[in-house]
Amino acid sequence: MNEIMDRPISERYNFLLAVLSSERFLKMQGLGKEVPFFICPFDTKETNEMGMLGNQLVKQLENKGIRILKINLYDLAIELLKKRGNFQRILDAETSLTKSELKELLQGVLDPENHLIPAITEKMDAEEFDIMFITGVGEVFPYIRSHTVLNNLQSKVKHKPVMLFFPGLYTHTLEDGASLDLFARFHDDKYYRAFNIYHAQI
Repeated sequence: MNEIMDRPISERYNFLLAVLSSERFLKMQGLGKEVPFFICPFDTKETNEMGMLGNQLVKQLENKGIRILKINLYDLAIELLKKRGNFQRILDAETSLTKSELKELLQGVLDPENHLIPAITEKMDAEEFDIMFITGVGEVFPYIRSHTVLNNLQSKVKHKPVMLFFPGLYTHTLEDGASLDLFARFHDDKYYRAFNIYHAQI
C-alpha cells in the first residue's frame, strides 16, 4: 500500500488539498494521453470520516476559487428513480422480489449508458466546475458498478479532472493489471485508465 495511504486521515487530507489545488493537477499535466480520472481509495472503516473529509475538501477548494461538481451516485440514483416515476413502485415491490430480481430491475432503470451518464452529463452542462468528485460508490453496489461508470464517462469528461472516492483498494500488479476491489473484498473489475491520487505529484 502506498505510504501516504498509511498515514492518519488528517495528513492524507493535507496531501489531497495540496494536490487538488495545484496547477499541475488542475491543468492535467503529466497525464500523457490518458483520461484525467483519479481514484481516492480508502478503508471502509473510514467511510464516515471520508464523507466529512470530502465535504471539507469542497469548502477549502472553493475558498481557493476552485469549483467542485459533486456527484453522489446514491443521491443521483434516487433522483433518477423519482424523475422516471419508478421510486415508489420499486419500494412497493421490494418485499416481493428476490435480491437478484431487485438488482436486475435497478440495473435496467439505472443503466449507466442510457440513464446514469446522461444525467451526469446534464449536471456537467448546467454548472461550471474545475474538478468533479464522484461519491456514493459503496451505497449503490451492486446495481451500479464503479468501473462501468468510469468506462461510460471516458468519452464525456476529457477537459476536467475527475476524482472517484472508492471504499476499497485500487491496485496495480504486473500479472493482473489494475483492479478495483470494493470493500477490499469484491473484485469490481479491471480498470486501468485511472490514476491513484496518492501517487500524484504536487
